[in-house]
Amino acid sequence: MSPDASGLDLVIDVVTAVFLVVGALMSLGAAIGLLRFPDLMSRMHAATKPQVLGLFLMLAAIGLQMRTWWVWPVLLVAWIFQLLTAPVSAHMVGRSAYRTKHGHREKLTKDELEAVVQRAAAGQEPGSEK
Repeated sequence: MSPDASGLDLVIDVVTAVFLVVGALMSLGAAIGLLRFPDLMSRMHAATKPQVLGLFLMLAAIGLQMRTWWVWPVLLVAWIFQLLTAPVSAHMVGRSAYRTKHGHREKLTKDELEAVVQRAAAGQEPGSEK
């Protein structure tokens, strides 16, 4: 920062620093959660929720620090791509873990997938009811 920086530049620098620190802490929390949480479901939560918000804060900090308009659409596309792919991949991993019995079903408060898996195992169509 130059000595003759305006007040707006100082505000942008402070907001950028806060976004970077909070985004890094959220990403660090996601990494620690992946290592420390006991079961797959809680690890998936740690892998998706704080990581997506941490990435958003980091990308916002980059956009603020660059101070050009053309970087924002690129950062927005990167964040939207992450926002769309992280929950979908977590969903697919969760379903495969459920079907292969890698999940701890006793820790679930409500098992909404059991009926669907039972119908699929019996060879019935997903929408058909008995």
